[in-house]
Amino acid sequence: MNDKILFISLGCDKNLVDSEMMLGLLSEKGYGFTDDEAEADIVVVNTCCFINDAKEESINTILEMAELRKSGDIKALIVAGCLAQRYKEEIQEEIPEVDAIIGTTAIDAIVDTLDEFFRGEKENHYRNLDAKPLTDTKRIVTTGGHYAYLKIAEGCNKHCTYCIIPKIRGNYRSVPMESLVKEAEVLAENGVKELILVAQETTIYGTDLYGKKMLPELLRRLCKIAGIYWIRILYCYPEEIDDELIQVMKEEKKICHYLDLPIQHGCDTILKRMGRRTSRQELEEIIGKLRKEIPDICIRTTLITGFPGETEEDHEELMSFVDEMEFDRLGVFTYSQEEDTPAAAMPNQIPEEVKADRQAQLMELQQEIAFDAAQSMTGKVIYAMIEGKVADENAYVARTYKDAPNVDGFLFVNTGKELMTGDFVKVRITGSYEYDLIGELEDEFTQ
Repeated sequence: MNDKILFISLGCDKNLVDSEMMLGLLSEKGYGFTDDEAEADIVVVNTCCFINDAKEESINTILEMAELRKSGDIKALIVAGCLAQRYKEEIQEEIPEVDAIIGTTAIDAIVDTLDEFFRGEKENHYRNLDAKPLTDTKRIVTTGGHYAYLKIAEGCNKHCTYCIIPKIRGNYRSVPMESLVKEAEVLAENGVKELILVAQETTIYGTDLYGKKMLPELLRRLCKIAGIYWIRILYCYPEEIDDELIQVMKEEKKICHYLDLPIQHGCDTILKRMGRRTSRQELEEIIGKLRKEIPDICIRTTLITGFPGETEEDHEELMSFVDEMEFDRLGVFTYSQEEDTPAAAMPNQIPEEVKADRQAQLMELQQEIAFDAAQSMTGKVIYAMIEGKVADENAYVARTYKDAPNVDGFLFVNTGKELMTGDFVKVRITGSYEYDLIGELEDEFTQ
C-alpha cells in the first residue's frame, strides 16, 4: 500500500498508547507513515479534551488538517480519541472535511475505517464505553524504544466533580494480567528497558477482574522479565496505597522509588467539594508513611488551584500544605470549567486572573523547594538512564529514577565517552541548575 499516514497524537501518555496501538494495526495492513504533512496522504488526529487548553489544541489541530483536506493535499482526515468521543455530533456538523470519527473504545476500528473510506463509505465507529480494553495488539513504540508506557486499565470510577473522564472513557476496566505480562515481554524483547505503568488510577488495578487489588502481584511478575531495568508507577490515588504495595516497592529492586500521587488540594473544604476521598491529615499520614518506609522515595503530585468557591484562606492553606510537605516534584493547573461536570455548575467560579495568580504563587514556592533539593544532591552518586547527546558538546542528557519522561527534570552528564540512548550509567552529581542536575561519570570523576 502506497498511502502514507501522518499520525498526530495529543494529550496524555494513556492516549499515546492508543495511538501506538493504532499505528501497529495500520502497519500490519501495509500502511506507511510520515512525520511530514507535505508527504501525507491520510491524517489521523488522536485528540484530548481533558481541560480547556487540551480541547483548544485538539480543535485547532483538526481545523488545520481540515484545510489540507479541503485543498486536496490529503485524501482523508480521521479524528479519534476523547474529543471525538465527547463532541462527535459537533465535529460532524461543523467540520465536514472530517471523513470519519473513532470513539475511545473503538480504536481497533482504524483499519476498517480506512477500508470503508476507500470503498467510498463514510462510517463512524463507537462502542459501549464499558467495552473490554484492547489487548494483545502489536504496538509501534514512539518514545524512542528505551522506555514505553504500559496501560494497565481503562476508565475511572472515582467521579471527581471536576473531571469528565468517566463520561468519555467509561468505568474502570483492568487489562487482564496475562495480557499485560505478554505485552511487557514483547516490549522488552524489542529493547525497552523502562516500563511506565499508567491508567486513570493504577492503585486499584485488578479489583474488577480479580476481586482485590492486584497491582503488587502485577509488579512482581513484571520484575521477572529479563531486559527490564526500571518500572515506574504513575497515577496512584493516595487513599488506595496500602502496605502490600509499599512492601513490594521495598523488595523489588527494579521498581523505581517514585510515586505520582494526584492529590489536587490540601484544604479539606476544597477536597470535599472536589469529591476527593482524603483529608489533609490523611494525606500527611500517607506521605509520612511512604517517606518512613522508603526514605529515598521521590513523590510527585499535581494540584488544582482556583476551584469554585476557593477562598483566599483556602489558597493559603494549600500554600502551607505545599510548604510543609516539600514535594520532590509538583505541577499546578488552574481549574478548568468543564461542561457536564458537577463542578461546572457550582457557584462562586473564580476569575481567570485570580487562578493564574494563585498558580504563580504556588509554583514560586515550589521552585524554592525544588532548587534547594537539587542543590542538596551535590556529591551524591546515582544511577541514570541516557536519553541522548547534547549537540556539539561532550555531554549527555539523562534521567534519574526521580525523573519521569516529559514531566520532570534532567541530569546533564559531562563525559568524553561514547554512550548510547538507553544506557545506564553511574553518575556523581557535581552541581545543579534550577530543576536540573549536572554530573560526571563516577569512574571518570576527579575531585
